[in-house]
Amino acid sequence: MSTQLAPEVQTSAVPVKINTVGIETLFNRAKEIYESIARRAYELFNIRGRQDGFDLEDWLNAERELLRPVSLDLTESDNRLTVRAEVPGFSEKELKVNLEPRRLVITGKIEESSEEKTGETFTTSRRSNEIFHTLDLPVQVDPTKASAILKNGTLELRMPKSAKPETARVDVKVG
Repeated sequence: MSTQLAPEVQTSAVPVKINTVGIETLFNRAKEIYESIARRAYELFNIRGRQDGFDLEDWLNAERELLRPVSLDLTESDNRLTVRAEVPGFSEKELKVNLEPRRLVITGKIEESSEEKTGETFTTSRRSNEIFHTLDLPVQVDPTKASAILKNGTLELRMPKSAKPETARVDVKVG
């Protein structure tokens, strides 16, 4: 009897590319997600009969529908930070890891579509599984020496700490 694994189950570690992108790119992505959530929250407001007083509830429901939560575990040693993120169902091609000296951003998107035939008509539905998680790091890391591995739905990032910045004394002169 042979056992076949689901396509999203990985049995070996796969390296994930770490990008360094500008703040403008991240800002634009966050803005797109914000606008998607706002549109869905407005749809929920309309579905509920445009009744006031449930803004936060509509927003949180829209966010829950559009974004998948990411569970993170951060550990620190003398020379590095390690982050483990639970991202089941995502492949290394669907994940984007952006690392700055003090910030980590993990994004990913899986679009699923299905067709259903009812009589002579086809209905196509699309569903998006998306993650967008930002983590401010407690210490400065070196993004050029970081590595990321995806195995069995867990993304592990190893980020070496940056050398401590040198301090310099500056004399103030009266002018």
